[in-house]
Amino acid sequence: MQENQYISLSPTTVVQENTFSKEAFGKDFTWGIAMAAFQNEGAWDKDGKGESIWDKFSHKKNKIKDQQNAKVACDFYHRFEEDILLAKSLNFNTFRFSIAWTRILPHGTGKVNQTGLEFYHQVIDCCLENGLEPYVTLYHWDLPQTLEDKGGWTNRDVIDWFSDYCEVVTREFATKVKHWLVLNEPAGFTGLGYMTGYHAPGRLGMRNFLPAVHHVAMCQAEGGRIIRKNVPEAVIGTTFSCSFIEPFTDSENDKRAAKRIDALLNRLFLEPTLGLGYPVHELPFLQNMIKKYVHAGDMEKLAFDFDFIGVQNYFKLVVKSAFWIPYLKALEVKPKTRKIDNVTDLGWEVSPDGMYNILKQFGEYKDIKQIMVTENGAAFKDEFLDGKINDSERVAFYQSYLQHILKAKQEGVNINGYLAWTLTDNFEWTEGYKPRFGLVHIDFKTQQRTVKESGRWFEEFLK
Repeated sequence: MQENQYISLSPTTVVQENTFSKEAFGKDFTWGIAMAAFQNEGAWDKDGKGESIWDKFSHKKNKIKDQQNAKVACDFYHRFEEDILLAKSLNFNTFRFSIAWTRILPHGTGKVNQTGLEFYHQVIDCCLENGLEPYVTLYHWDLPQTLEDKGGWTNRDVIDWFSDYCEVVTREFATKVKHWLVLNEPAGFTGLGYMTGYHAPGRLGMRNFLPAVHHVAMCQAEGGRIIRKNVPEAVIGTTFSCSFIEPFTDSENDKRAAKRIDALLNRLFLEPTLGLGYPVHELPFLQNMIKKYVHAGDMEKLAFDFDFIGVQNYFKLVVKSAFWIPYLKALEVKPKTRKIDNVTDLGWEVSPDGMYNILKQFGEYKDIKQIMVTENGAAFKDEFLDGKINDSERVAFYQSYLQHILKAKQEGVNINGYLAWTLTDNFEWTEGYKPRFGLVHIDFKTQQRTVKESGRWFEEFLK
């Protein structure tokens, strides 16, 4: 695509055609891809690696579609050099990946697995040798199963366990890695893993969710402090899954429902780290968490001065009041119900305006120094045509979302980077391998990589 070409999925033009280019984002803007250890690495029990909660969960019956698992996944453990070279070939300058806790500390604590450390040294060195800045995520959902057996995130001891893990990793890679992310989407892994049971470890109810929330929030800040202590000139962030929340109607009940969902999904972990405490006013049930699990001095320890905040947005949500639903009194109104046809393969609404609005919302916090879009992408069915993988819907998705990001940046939101999710198709948690998010197609039988047209679009755009 030529740099002045314009495609938008929004009914309104967001930026002028001739301004939509790599240069319009600024010469210091970061462009990269993001991936996760469990979704990509495979080698699930190789070279001393321990079992994670997702290793166990994905081997349980009827937890993953088609009974699939991530024993091999993308085989990144053996093919990392190939994938890093692919990222370089597409003209990205940043490679975000996560470290598997169980490769470093197979039992969660105790003896360090040197082979695991050496693997990540090789990954980091390969990035640096090929001009890609490594962005390392400390925790991307794969808690050691031995720690889950002791209560996992519901056990306050997890603060010490996580701190020990952070100490080992940050000291080991301090001279090579300057950009760090503490947690990936805490609202996601606490809500889905410790409230609804839909994700690992499969726990249900407020009795699991509330202690997990507070302990995760404590670890978020403590991880930041450990990086600051161990890594000279570190640039430290953490990431939040977030969706702009719209009320279904203009009724006061729907507006209040939208505020409650916004507090749960967008504010629950962000505001404590900014020193604003938990959003108790909108979520009164958090009072029970504070009474039971918050110790003296905890509220002060929740805060940490992050160098940047990672925004991970895929879609907006429309909600309405539902008084029969406990605690939240709110219910999502699905795109199909609203007669929205422009959805991804997972049924998520293609809503670039939602990206713009959530960036504007986060930009209003005076204590957020910088924002980076640390995940954004879409699952669509890939079409093989004339030897190429035609994924025009994905190309249009990226163009439209980037235009709305640029609009927010031009209006003063301090956005300094964008990381696409993701480089290669991978294991998409409970959805298995069917949803394909990659810029590069993987044949999971042969592990052959093929760059899609969306990858070629980035190659041209970033050239």
